[in-house]
Amino acid sequence: MKRWVSTLLVAWFAVLARVQAEFFTSIGHMTDLIYAEKDLVQSLKEYILVEEAKLLKVKSWADKMEALTSKSAADPEGYLAHPVNAYKLVKRLNTDWPALEDLVLQDSAAGFIANLSVQRQFFPTEEDEMGAAKALMRLQDTYKLDPDTISKGQLPGTKYQAVLSVDDCFGMGRSAYNEGDYYHTVLWMEQVLKQLDAGEEGTTTKAQVLDYLSYAVFQLGDLHRALELTRRLLSLDPSHERAGGNLRYFEQLLEEEREKVLSNQTEAGLATQESIYERPVDYLPERDIYESLCRGEGVKLTPRRQKRLFCRYHHGNRTPQLLIAPFKEEDEWDSPHIVRYYDVMSDEEIERIKEIAKPKLARATVRDPKTGVLTVASYRVSKSSWLEEDDDPVVARVNRRMQHITGLTVKTAELLQVANYGMGGQYEPHFDFSRRPFDSGLKTEGNRLATFLNYKNEQDAFKRLGTGNRVATFLNYMSDVEAGGATVFPDLGAAIWPKKGTAVFWYNLLRSGEGDYRTRHAACPVLVGCKWVSNKWFHERGQEFLRPCGSTEVD
Repeated sequence: MKRWVSTLLVAWFAVLARVQAEFFTSIGHMTDLIYAEKDLVQSLKEYILVEEAKLLKVKSWADKMEALTSKSAADPEGYLAHPVNAYKLVKRLNTDWPALEDLVLQDSAAGFIANLSVQRQFFPTEEDEMGAAKALMRLQDTYKLDPDTISKGQLPGTKYQAVLSVDDCFGMGRSAYNEGDYYHTVLWMEQVLKQLDAGEEGTTTKAQVLDYLSYAVFQLGDLHRALELTRRLLSLDPSHERAGGNLRYFEQLLEEEREKVLSNQTEAGLATQESIYERPVDYLPERDIYESLCRGEGVKLTPRRQKRLFCRYHHGNRTPQLLIAPFKEEDEWDSPHIVRYYDVMSDEEIERIKEIAKPKLARATVRDPKTGVLTVASYRVSKSSWLEEDDDPVVARVNRRMQHITGLTVKTAELLQVANYGMGGQYEPHFDFSRRPFDSGLKTEGNRLATFLNYKNEQDAFKRLGTGNRVATFLNYMSDVEAGGATVFPDLGAAIWPKKGTAVFWYNLLRSGEGDYRTRHAACPVLVGCKWVSNKWFHERGQEFLRPCGSTEVD
């Protein structure tokens, strides 16, 4: 036991100490929790074996003493007349029973508790549980899944069966409630009632569910249903103090609505809703387009456009290395030109880069458009790390390969970024280039190129680098994804699906140096799978003769 505890301390302290919280933002890091839990189970089983062995000893002693005392109690004087019996009675009470007491009081759980205490400091936090719940709700919304589908685990491409119990669903609803998200509170609390009505057992009671549900529908403006649910709650628990107060409050509000109707002030108050509530509008203007593309809907790849897309062998402007072994190139979109390259990275290279990157993974950040400061955001759920060429020869080799393929220099490019997406991992629509004030003039004159967003207050994110703006993006897919996880371009109506070993490339800037707003793109939430990508952002400086300027502003 001691040796096992020592191994656990060394191994998992080293693995988990670097992770801390935010497990939900990286499936790669969550795998560490699987091994941690497996070790805890092993520790628990060892504790059970020790406890069972102890109980066997106690039971054996009890059986022995039962037989002995039944005999001695039948004739105490006759039994003690034998001097050996008298001696053994004294010895038992003075030595053997205290020894049994020591055995019973022996703390055989110490090893398990020690292991648990060590690992508990690296357990997921409340933030992780909330993040995981939000991830399921994000998948629910993006892919139009109802709670029953998620609860039954009926997701495409799943390898393992998984279901949500009554208590799990209640936890989902409570998480939404605590965030003031009454829309999802209603959906999940209704699912709890459905499973309870079907006879499923759990620690959650109908009264608890109705307590949350009645207030949530009230917050959504459905006064009649809130009143009905509160009455159901009181029928189950007449002494529920909060429900009694809510009932009086709801009845008062309903009476006020009736008086308004009678005064012909409004008739909206008595309109009965059908218990179907709309998802609240949020901050993202292209939410519907973005999510429909994630589902594979609304892709604008018309037959006419498809005729302009071709496959070819790419030799990178007759780069010597590619003349010998050209890459297969496939057009994904015509304008702006987005291409996919095949067999860019081998499985061995991918595994090595993941191995190097995993210890360095940290919550991915975004740059605040007003302050220029890096910060975490709910619209980017992943962990990333940055790899230098000195980290491993494979990094330098992949960098050279991207340079040969694109014909651009990597001398002014950013380090290779490796990202692993977490539960429902995503990066909502964004630009890779910095939106500088002079870009806005381009968007207000002439034909509309894309959605115009005013970024006058945005800091020049790359000014300190001295290498100009991000001219191009090279994105390597380092894993297949069973469902979800597409790269989509809402303004174009384009969706590109991950394929392990392939890479996509596009220019973020027009030849004039102005930002190409059509390249606003997003990483869709991962529905099923573990998504790994790596990317290289090329910058303007050093590309002057490799990608010459155009003659007009929109070239």
